[in-house]
Amino acid sequence: QVQLVESGGGLVQPGGSLRLSCAASGIIFNIYTMGWYRQAPGKQREMVATISRLNSPNYADSVKGRFTISRDNAKKLVYLQMNSLKPEDTAVYYCNRAPSPGWDWGQGTQVTVSS
Repeated sequence: QVQLVESGGGLVQPGGSLRLSCAASGIIFNIYTMGWYRQAPGKQREMVATISRLNSPNYADSVKGRFTISRDNAKKLVYLQMNSLKPEDTAVYYCNRAPSPGWDWGQGTQVTVSS
């Protein structure tokens, strides 16, 4: 059974940084493209960034140049380094496979950007 556990969120001021982590278990991690998604209040969940099994990243236009996705296949971890955070980045962040997030969602990690 696939289990995804996200961590690293918090409250940060505009312009600040956070690093999110996602621990995956129950899968052969290194064969999947992984992604970070987010859901803001009242909005649909959207893709933020993906990383292929060969470490090729892809980003939503709204985060390009500010966010960096990476992975550690040996530890079954996916990271999202978020810099220059904006209030509109406020959301619950989740990880899942990409481009079709077919696994059960984890609990997510809340990111709040506010002064």
